[in-house]
Amino acid sequence: MFRKLNARSLRIRAADWFKIIVLLLDEAVIITLVVLALRYFKIQIPLPLTVIIIILLGILVFIIHKAIIPSFHWRPVSGSEGMIGTLGTVIEPLTPKGSVNVRGERWNAKSVGDNIETGENVEIVGLEGLTLQVKRQES
Repeated sequence: MFRKLNARSLRIRAADWFKIIVLLLDEAVIITLVVLALRYFKIQIPLPLTVIIIILLGILVFIIHKAIIPSFHWRPVSGSEGMIGTLGTVIEPLTPKGSVNVRGERWNAKSVGDNIETGENVEIVGLEGLTLQVKRQES
Protein backbone atom coordinates (compact mmCIF):
# COMPACT_ATOMS: atom_id res chain seq x y z
CA MET A 1 0.00 0.00 0.00
CA PHE A 2 2.80 2.44 0.84
CA ARG A 3 5.39 3.25 -1.80
CA LYS A 4 9.03 3.29 -0.88
CA LEU A 5 10.42 6.75 -1.57
CA ASN A 6 13.95 7.19 -2.84
CA ALA A 7 15.97 10.40 -2.68
CA ARG A 8 14.93 11.52 -6.17
CA SER A 9 11.20 11.14 -5.54
CA LEU A 10 11.57 12.94 -2.19
CA ARG A 11 13.25 15.88 -3.97
CA ILE A 12 10.47 15.95 -6.57
CA ARG A 13 7.78 15.90 -3.87
CA ALA A 14 9.56 18.63 -1.90
CA ALA A 15 9.83 20.77 -5.04
CA ASP A 16 6.13 20.20 -5.79
CA TRP A 17 5.13 21.27 -2.27
CA PHE A 18 7.39 24.31 -2.49
CA LYS A 19 5.63 25.32 -5.72
CA ILE A 20 2.24 24.86 -4.05
CA ILE A 21 3.26 27.03 -1.08
CA VAL A 22 4.53 29.75 -3.40
CA LEU A 23 1.29 29.59 -5.42
CA LEU A 24 -0.75 29.90 -2.21
CA LEU A 25 1.10 33.01 -1.01
CA ASP A 26 -0.73 35.42 -3.31
CA GLU A 27 -4.13 34.09 -2.17
CA ALA A 28 -3.07 34.48 1.46
CA VAL A 29 -2.04 38.08 0.80
CA ILE A 30 -5.37 38.85 -0.91
CA ILE A 31 -7.39 37.31 1.93
CA THR A 32 -5.36 39.30 4.47
CA LEU A 33 -5.93 42.54 2.53
CA VAL A 34 -9.68 41.89 2.34
CA VAL A 35 -9.88 41.27 6.08
CA LEU A 36 -7.85 44.43 6.80
CA ALA A 37 -10.03 46.47 4.41
CA LEU A 38 -13.18 45.25 6.16
CA ARG A 39 -11.72 46.28 9.52
CA TYR A 40 -10.54 49.65 8.14
CA PHE A 41 -14.03 50.50 6.86
CA LYS A 42 -15.45 49.32 10.19
CA ILE A 43 -17.55 46.56 8.63
CA GLN A 44 -18.33 44.29 11.52
CA ILE A 45 -17.98 40.58 10.77
CA PRO A 46 -17.76 38.43 13.87
CA LEU A 47 -14.28 37.01 14.41
CA PRO A 48 -15.42 33.34 14.43
CA LEU A 49 -17.17 33.86 11.07
CA THR A 50 -14.06 35.53 9.66
CA VAL A 51 -11.86 32.64 10.79
CA ILE A 52 -14.28 30.08 9.31
CA ILE A 53 -14.41 31.93 5.98
CA ILE A 54 -10.61 32.20 5.84
CA ILE A 55 -10.17 28.50 6.65
CA LEU A 56 -12.76 27.44 4.04
CA LEU A 57 -11.21 29.67 1.38
CA GLY A 58 -7.76 28.37 2.28
CA ILE A 59 -8.92 24.77 1.97
CA LEU A 60 -10.62 25.51 -1.37
CA VAL A 61 -7.53 27.22 -2.79
CA PHE A 62 -5.30 24.42 -1.51
CA ILE A 63 -7.46 21.74 -3.17
CA ILE A 64 -7.40 23.66 -6.44
CA HIS A 65 -3.61 23.94 -6.33
CA LYS A 66 -3.23 20.30 -5.28
CA ALA A 67 -5.12 19.34 -8.43
CA ILE A 68 -2.51 21.26 -10.44
CA ILE A 69 0.50 19.23 -9.19
CA PRO A 70 0.22 16.56 -11.94
CA SER A 71 0.57 19.29 -14.58
CA PHE A 72 4.07 20.02 -13.23
CA HIS A 73 5.20 16.67 -14.67
CA TRP A 74 3.50 16.71 -18.10
CA ARG A 75 5.67 16.44 -21.18
CA PRO A 76 5.67 19.39 -23.57
CA VAL A 77 3.19 18.88 -26.39
CA SER A 78 4.43 21.52 -28.82
CA GLY A 79 7.68 22.41 -30.46
CA SER A 80 10.58 20.08 -31.00
CA GLU A 81 10.50 18.84 -27.39
CA GLY A 82 6.95 17.62 -27.93
CA MET A 83 8.01 15.53 -30.92
CA ILE A 84 10.70 13.51 -29.12
CA GLY A 85 9.40 10.04 -28.29
CA THR A 86 6.47 10.26 -30.70
CA LEU A 87 5.84 7.23 -32.89
CA GLY A 88 5.41 7.21 -36.65
CA THR A 89 5.34 4.91 -39.69
CA VAL A 90 7.82 4.85 -42.55
CA ILE A 91 6.18 5.74 -45.89
CA GLU A 92 9.40 5.99 -47.95
CA PRO A 93 12.32 3.72 -47.05
CA LEU A 94 14.90 5.39 -44.81
CA THR A 95 18.23 4.70 -46.55
CA PRO A 96 19.17 6.72 -44.47
CA LYS A 97 16.82 9.52 -45.66
CA GLY A 98 13.16 9.11 -46.52
CA SER A 99 9.69 10.03 -45.24
CA VAL A 100 7.57 9.11 -42.24
CA ASN A 101 3.99 9.70 -41.22
CA VAL A 102 3.65 11.18 -37.73
CA ARG A 103 0.24 12.22 -36.34
CA GLY A 104 -1.20 12.22 -39.85
CA GLU A 105 1.54 14.47 -41.26
CA ARG A 106 4.30 13.60 -43.72
CA TRP A 107 7.79 14.46 -42.48
CA ASN A 108 11.27 14.13 -43.97
CA ALA A 109 13.25 11.80 -41.78
CA LYS A 110 16.73 10.42 -41.37
CA SER A 111 17.42 7.03 -39.88
CA VAL A 112 19.76 6.89 -36.90
CA GLY A 113 21.59 3.61 -37.35
CA ASP A 114 20.53 1.10 -39.99
CA ASN A 115 18.11 1.44 -42.91
CA ILE A 116 14.39 1.08 -42.18
CA GLU A 117 11.86 -0.29 -44.67
CA THR A 118 8.41 1.04 -45.60
CA GLY A 119 5.63 0.19 -43.12
CA GLU A 120 7.90 -0.19 -40.10
CA ASN A 121 7.18 1.79 -36.94
CA VAL A 122 9.76 4.33 -35.81
CA GLU A 123 10.34 6.54 -32.79
CA ILE A 124 11.50 10.15 -33.06
CA VAL A 125 14.76 10.67 -31.20
CA GLY A 126 15.72 14.12 -32.45
CA LEU A 127 15.01 16.99 -34.79
CA GLU A 128 17.49 18.66 -37.13
CA GLY A 129 15.81 21.63 -38.74
CA LEU A 130 12.65 20.18 -40.28
CA THR A 131 14.09 16.67 -40.62
CA LEU A 132 13.18 14.12 -37.96
CA GLN A 133 15.87 11.80 -36.68
CA VAL A 134 14.27 8.40 -36.07
CA LYS A 135 15.14 4.91 -34.97
CA ARG A 136 13.33 1.62 -35.32
CA GLN A 137 10.68 1.27 -32.60
CA GLU A 138 11.73 -1.15 -29.88
CA SER A 139 9.21 -3.88 -29.18
